[in-house]
Amino acid sequence: MELPSRKRGDELLKPGQMLRLRGRLRGLARNHDIATVIACAFDHRTRMLPFIYADVWMAPAGPRAIGAAMADAGFEKTRIVLQQWNRNFRPSQMKLDGRTPDILMLSSLQIHSIRCKALIRDACEIDPACRPLIIAGGPHVIYEPWDVFSADPNDTWGADVAVTGEEYVLLSLLEVLLSTRARNEPLRSAFIRARDGGALDDIPGLVYAARSADGAPEELVDTGIQRLLGDLDELPDPVLGYRLLEPPSRKAALAPRPLTPGRVRRLTPIGALLLTCGCRFACHYCPIPAYNQRTHRVKSPQRAAEEMRRLHDEYGIRCFSGLGGNFFNDHAHAMNAFETLARARIAGRRLRDRITWGTEVTVHDTLKLKDHLPLMRDAGLQALWLGVEDITGTLIRKGQTVNDTLEAFRLMRASGIGTMPMLMHHDSQPLVTRKSPYGLLNQVRLLRKAGAVDLQALMITPATGAKDYEDAFESGLVYESVAGKRVDAHLFGGNYVIASRAARPWKKQLNLIAAYLYFYNPLRFLMALVRPKSSMRLAEAGAQLVGMWGLAKTIRRTLGWALRLMCGKIKRTARAPAIAIPMRGADGGAASHAPPGRNRTHQPCDGDTPRNLVRTA
Repeated sequence: MELPSRKRGDELLKPGQMLRLRGRLRGLARNHDIATVIACAFDHRTRMLPFIYADVWMAPAGPRAIGAAMADAGFEKTRIVLQQWNRNFRPSQMKLDGRTPDILMLSSLQIHSIRCKALIRDACEIDPACRPLIIAGGPHVIYEPWDVFSADPNDTWGADVAVTGEEYVLLSLLEVLLSTRARNEPLRSAFIRARDGGALDDIPGLVYAARSADGAPEELVDTGIQRLLGDLDELPDPVLGYRLLEPPSRKAALAPRPLTPGRVRRLTPIGALLLTCGCRFACHYCPIPAYNQRTHRVKSPQRAAEEMRRLHDEYGIRCFSGLGGNFFNDHAHAMNAFETLARARIAGRRLRDRITWGTEVTVHDTLKLKDHLPLMRDAGLQALWLGVEDITGTLIRKGQTVNDTLEAFRLMRASGIGTMPMLMHHDSQPLVTRKSPYGLLNQVRLLRKAGAVDLQALMITPATGAKDYEDAFESGLVYESVAGKRVDAHLFGGNYVIASRAARPWKKQLNLIAAYLYFYNPLRFLMALVRPKSSMRLAEAGAQLVGMWGLAKTIRRTLGWALRLMCGKIKRTARAPAIAIPMRGADGGAASHAPPGRNRTHQPCDGDTPRNLVRTA
């Protein structure tokens, strides 16, 4: 289900609120020796197209942003561990600065949630006397925070608290804990006192367990929907996060020191930068608009240029991926950004001569700005990922038509901007159609002829936080198991057909393979090499090489699933994912993040206040 929004006018933090919080924490940090490990969960079974190599060549922005916030606040004993590079990492064996860290933070996408829960379980094996405070966050926890708490009274693993918001929520939590922490007191002990005393209830964006005497969670307390940071320039410098990266290793423990600057560029040559947040389109399968509470937030062009310059100067990073949704959502801001970046200089040369970058947009907005494509290229823009989904507009209409989509691709190609279409395969779409561009292969062929350099083709799959997520489960669209194999979280990335009403769903699985085979093959690689006077020649050839290697991995992982769909029995779900732990708001009302059917409203007794409702839970 979609996340609710705060009341109109209360969605955003007041200007300067984040800056003041950062300043207060620096003052507190001087009196507290805090060591922190931030672990990014990663399930290696998800390594396939269309994200192959980008998943390991680009240090994720979320864990880096949290690390940068910690370092900026004065907590320099912080390490970021990426399971992409450290798959054997175990919290129970981690030591930082010669001791068990005070805080273990975990970040996870839905498809990596199994690995996230395994990390939490392992951390819970640490002796309670020195166990770190376990904080879970990331996209999966934002939408399903209850999933990081055990409902089994005989197996009480779980996070101490789930952060369902951004950096401001986490830093607010730390401010409360450090303000009440006694000298040399374990931070987890300070958290328990703050939790039981109701001191966390005024921080929107937290979920924690009210536990019984035996440690089992009786219910989950939800402090509500976060307030969003409106001015992204108030965020800490992302350069700080790169200084904290754990070196790749096969060991379960941590290395003595983080990555050196020289190794950062070799291991993460692509830099992920948050540029905007939000999108004005309300696609039923996308959680972005609801998460951003129907707002659009931006980072100033001057700040974006400065971040690119600093990351280039300090680490030598030359390629950047702009994150945050539809970059063209605000045309005036987009044009201001391109004009600023076109004038920017790095080490005495134009920005476009030093770096290249790409971001995500829509076809409709691209055509609105088509006269400015040369300026975009002059600003260093090298590639655009376009949410085409279905060029006929049958699946979802975002102002695109077949002719408009092809025109946009040709214009970008002529301007030297690489085009990366993102398609969604769905039940009513066949592989091939006659005299119509409706078929999946027909659309891939048209986009390839129009100049597409790369391709993303995924089966439409319910996404946590999307409008139709709950209905997809309760209507029986989603599979519970196929041929006796449970549909686990790592299958929800769109590469596997796990939600379909097609009579022969195995054909849908093979359709995805066929689309990629048509786009990535040795013939197209050779054609890219011999294409005369094409500015895209090397980019196309490189995309073909990576695509063919990724396709081999994709076929190896998904062909067996197609056979299961063909020969095995399919069992469908009857309800959306949920747990047995009830949830309620910190004020005794309904919980904003409650799973379906698990909302509990506390019935207050005489003399109850919102704060002591938590203590009596």
